[in-house]
Amino acid sequence: MYIFKGIYLYASIVSFTYETIMKFDLVKTISILERTPAIFNTLLDGLSGDWTMENEGENTWSPFDVLGHLVHGEKTDWIPRIRIILSDAEDKTFEPYDRFAQFEMSKGKTLEELLIDFEALRKDNINYLKTRNLSENDLALVGVHPELGPVTISQLLAAWVVHDLGHIAQVSRVMAKQYKEEVGPWPKYLTILNYTPKE
Repeated sequence: MYIFKGIYLYASIVSFTYETIMKFDLVKTISILERTPAIFNTLLDGLSGDWTMENEGENTWSPFDVLGHLVHGEKTDWIPRIRIILSDAEDKTFEPYDRFAQFEMSKGKTLEELLIDFEALRKDNINYLKTRNLSENDLALVGVHPELGPVTISQLLAAWVVHDLGHIAQVSRVMAKQYKEEVGPWPKYLTILNYTPKE
């Protein structure tokens, strides 16, 4: 569904500004989540460390770091929290998530090993989602985030999708910045080179 905020006519050019409002849909959610490992495989597998091990500066992450973070999330974040919500436990509070655990967890591993781990873990997690046959009532069940408070399964799953897409964008940005000094005068128009958001 599209809500049009305005239509602007300039000569023969029509410009639309709008917001896209998308309601949660489990099938559409899974369609993104199950593609993410292939995206990272295509983007990173076989590349040199110049592309995969460099970052944006102090306290920023390389593509290798991002991949390790995603692997850690598969083990400790999304599905484990859904299991807590669906359990019979009275206390539905999630364990705090360590956003920086990958720096220790990934030590001694290669990028290729992380890609394999991520693909296998995500496949298992997607299979779990599909076999649970979550109903609308299930999706409305609530757990407690240790910082954010009550959250539903549908909100958690939507956040998982946005988390994936955010890290895909992050990795693309980090890789693009490796050529920041090589593009001559173009940074003015290459907006991906000109900001570093706090992840």
